[in-house]
Amino acid sequence: MRKRLLKLSGILLGIMAVVIVGLCLWIRSQIMGSLAQLDGDRLVKGIAADVKVERDNLGIPTLRAANRKDLAYATGFVHAQDRFFQMDLLRRNSAGELAEIAGPDVAAADKKVRVHRFRDVARRVVDKSGGREREVLLAYADGVNAGMAALASKPFEYLLLGATPAPWKPEDCVLVMFSMYLDLQGSDFENEARLGLMHDLLPGPMFEFLAPRGTEWDAPVQGQPFAVAPIPGPEVFDTRKQTLVALADLSPTDRFSDAGIGHPGSNNWALSAKHTTDGRAFVANDMHLGIRVPHIWYRASFVWHESPGDKQEHRMTGVSLPGAPVMIVGSNGHVAWGFTNSQGDWVDVVLIDVDPHDNDSYLTPKGPKKFDHHEEIVKVKGAPDVVLDVVSTIWGPIFDHDYKGRPRAIRWVAQDTDGVNMGLMHIESAPTLEEALRLANLTGAPAQNFVVADDKGRIAWTIMGRIPRRVGFDGRLPTSWADGKHRWDGYLKPEEYPRIVDPADGRIWTANARVVSGDDLAKLGDGFYDLGARAQQIRDDLKAVDKAKETDMLKIQLDDRAVFLTRWQKLLVDTITAEAIKADPRRGELKKLVESWGGHASIDSVGFRAVRSFRIHLLTELSDVLVGPCKKVVPDFSIAGLDRTEGPIWRLVSERPSHLIDPRYKDWNTLLLAAADEVIARANKDGRQLSAFTWGQFNTTRIHHPLSAAVPALSGWLDMPAHELAGDWDNMPRIQAPAMGASERMTVSPGHEADGYMHMPCGQSGHPFSPHYGDEHAAWEEGKPTPFLPGATVHTLVLKPAA
Repeated sequence: MRKRLLKLSGILLGIMAVVIVGLCLWIRSQIMGSLAQLDGDRLVKGIAADVKVERDNLGIPTLRAANRKDLAYATGFVHAQDRFFQMDLLRRNSAGELAEIAGPDVAAADKKVRVHRFRDVARRVVDKSGGREREVLLAYADGVNAGMAALASKPFEYLLLGATPAPWKPEDCVLVMFSMYLDLQGSDFENEARLGLMHDLLPGPMFEFLAPRGTEWDAPVQGQPFAVAPIPGPEVFDTRKQTLVALADLSPTDRFSDAGIGHPGSNNWALSAKHTTDGRAFVANDMHLGIRVPHIWYRASFVWHESPGDKQEHRMTGVSLPGAPVMIVGSNGHVAWGFTNSQGDWVDVVLIDVDPHDNDSYLTPKGPKKFDHHEEIVKVKGAPDVVLDVVSTIWGPIFDHDYKGRPRAIRWVAQDTDGVNMGLMHIESAPTLEEALRLANLTGAPAQNFVVADDKGRIAWTIMGRIPRRVGFDGRLPTSWADGKHRWDGYLKPEEYPRIVDPADGRIWTANARVVSGDDLAKLGDGFYDLGARAQQIRDDLKAVDKAKETDMLKIQLDDRAVFLTRWQKLLVDTITAEAIKADPRRGELKKLVESWGGHASIDSVGFRAVRSFRIHLLTELSDVLVGPCKKVVPDFSIAGLDRTEGPIWRLVSERPSHLIDPRYKDWNTLLLAAADEVIARANKDGRQLSAFTWGQFNTTRIHHPLSAAVPALSGWLDMPAHELAGDWDNMPRIQAPAMGASERMTVSPGHEADGYMHMPCGQSGHPFSPHYGDEHAAWEEGKPTPFLPGATVHTLVLKPAA
């Protein structure tokens, strides 16, 4: 009997082993089945002639098509095969549809974004489009769906989520662009509301001091720096007479962190023929964005003809955005361009005057009007649907209510059908600098600093994106539009746009800071420009090179000198006096490490991290004290994250007025020394030694796939390796944070693309079994240039029109 049981157990174990092995093989086959097709012929419906997809050893495709429509189809095909899950997340992100596949954890984010009703706007954008743009959108969507249908199995992410990919629609391309709006302008409403609260609750001179329009760090291409307003006297504001709110509830170590404050932004610049070794013009660009797996950009080279009889071959090389049928930045042989977020003012907060006789009506220039109500249903996987009542006005949706209970609507370029189009497609074939500028002004996209160079050695700057024509106000603060005195009156025409063409200096630079002054600045408004320290360092780096070559541009992109923090380093050194060291010897060790900090954001520098933490501590603590009246109304109110807060806080620690000190300290020396002690406490947290408090220990990459956060066991399979990297989160050219940094680095001269370089993190493919999942990552981490153009062909796929 026992032998029979053992024999039966053995048979059962064998069967189980076979089942497990079979299941593993099936899972592997399903995962492998979603790898992109690289070689052979594929019959497809929707193209007029053969399209070749030639990939190099990094998986970068060159798409060769007979016309732009077929090129769009092929672009959709390769995007879908390599990156469909990423595309799906982008469209769902702006549509407020993530919870449908990801469940209740993201339902709150869906509810917040659903207020904008972007899917409805996207449909109207497609309906309004015509001619070539509509044709390209339709062809791209067909190509995406054909690419998905050609896979042997659905992308592996859907297997793990137990979901089915939804077909791609032309409107989804517009939703992808809306995701970029959310990323680049999504916080502008809250920032303007923050200024509005300060304006309401602080004395006028105090508001102007804490919300400067510029600082000594400004480095515009056109105009001069703005001065910070004078320090208000004690008759205006005296912290010793203010009641502190909430600050004492947390210990300093809990309240302050090494995390960055402000926004990271991007860099681009151009040099004209007079400043290069051989008389060519350069465009350099590194766009700083959040970095995850798969990467946001997809490198490609487009080759096509404009019409059947057109003998001229058009070529465009650069980075595309999966989900959109256009090239984002790059070179077409005649002109090359790059972007940085403009930080102009593209959003206004409208204070709504509710009709005193009807709570469901509001006042407009034409009299009371009923609020519009739209039912939005948020589908949630594994939970009941969420039904929202989205309330809208003629200016935009109601986003929230202010501290007085007044409804606030958001007026945003993104909510207009004019705000998004496929205008970048037209720039792809722009033959001249002037035509590129005109087309950029007509393009509907999140407004960017468009820096361009041509094959004749010329350079220029303008804004790509629509600029609202404001009437009666400058857009800086929330206001009522009920009487019609404040409004938008359409959008500027290209001939009204600010432009800088062929500057005498032969140099143009942008880094999310103010570029222009005077009337041009008034047209753009102020959407919370960057402090300007990064732009200033780039400007000075450019001026230090009289005759440049491409590799000189890469050196600037990798410049991690802590120029901005130098004055803070001196302040910290001066704060730790001999008397202070005598009272606590640990301060002596800190002082030595800060004195030998190296002046760079180096991974082995303790001093750099200490100086940075010292500044963040003071910036946060002092600014919180100064906005005490605002914190009484909104307890988590803070201006530490506004870049230009640096200006007034530096004035305070330099001039040290007794009436604006944190009243918990008897004098400024005590306050500054307490900030130094806080650095020591943070470094020693959890028993660490001060010598281990290196910048690299904190600035270690965390570049993850969205699914690894939900299933950490997948991290080793899906995520990029964690490495310590040099660079800081802002205020120097080399921007680097654990999950944010240069999304690409390139320099190119139009007509000389073979001499240019380009690199980006991760790789072309979003499939972990592909050799191109992370094969570009090391070059990006190490700052090594890889060729701008795709290399020799190693794989060829031919898409052939089906009968």
